[in-house]
Amino acid sequence: QVQFVESGGGLVQPGGSLRLSCAGSGYIFSSYGMGWYRQAPGKQRELVAGISVSSRNTAYADTVKGRFTISRDNAQKTVYLRLNSLKPEDTAVYYCNWWPSFRDSWGQGTQVTVSS
Repeated sequence: QVQFVESGGGLVQPGGSLRLSCAGSGYIFSSYGMGWYRQAPGKQRELVAGISVSSRNTAYADTVKGRFTISRDNAQKTVYLRLNSLKPEDTAVYYCNWWPSFRDSWGQGTQVTVSS
């Protein structure tokens, strides 16, 4: 079945960096656009970034534009999110899923906490 396994989160100070990884399985990875989404406590899940199947097209939420970079490796069936210049408001559980239309089923996510 389709699975998304996210990793790479952690506790980081404001201004710090992280790289998240997501391995997709159970489907033809190279046939789907991929996205990173996040959900902060008490808030709805939101799109952070998306990337097309060929990596030619990317999209970012205004709140992360210029700080986060999405990339993918179709041979490794993995999508990445580089998070730079992290802010406390970036604290959330980060998930990957298809993009632009996501599946109703989600992985466990990876926690990113930005705090001094």
